[in-house]
Amino acid sequence: MARQGERRRGAALEAALLKAAWDELASVGYARFTIEGVVARAGTSRPVIYRRWANRHELALAALRAQFAAVSIELPDTGNVRDDLVALLSAAAASRAEVVTVISLQMGEFFAEAGVSFDDMRKDILAGRRMKLDDILARAVRRGEIEARKLTPRVRELPLHLLRHELLMTLRPVPKRTIEEIVDEIFLPLVRAGR
Repeated sequence: MARQGERRRGAALEAALLKAAWDELASVGYARFTIEGVVARAGTSRPVIYRRWANRHELALAALRAQFAAVSIELPDTGNVRDDLVALLSAAAASRAEVVTVISLQMGEFFAEAGVSFDDMRKDILAGRRMKLDDILARAVRRGEIEARKLTPRVRELPLHLLRHELLMTLRPVPKRTIEEIVDEIFLPLVRAGR
């Protein structure tokens, strides 16, 4: 919340509004998410919000985008695809668990109101972002560890889909052993070179 007399503008104001919207979503869920609640958390007024977002579902989606973008995952480069994948999935599980939990537990009404699916939301949040998984897989192809022809769109995204599924189904941190199973027992056997 802004201190008395402190006036925020531009990017600082927008960041404060999105933070307040995220805090409101995580606290009360989308069913009870209101512009008034965000206004109170941000210490601002309704017109300030409505100049940027037309309605509560646009604001909620913008808050999700901002929360997702706020956490940067370093691109691992261990020298082999197996360890790179384990490191990436471990970092993703640790940094994205809160966002996935809020989406799965708090956003049910959002999907009905906005007329979108979870996949639509995911695509919107990821639009224009380069996936670190793509960089890891491209390096692995260059090193001859995996075969490019085996990386169909569905197979390419499989490790992230399985990780997301684990987060959604358990709502708990994903154990390293589970991540290693995803990589060693499911993904790599599908794409490894020479098999």
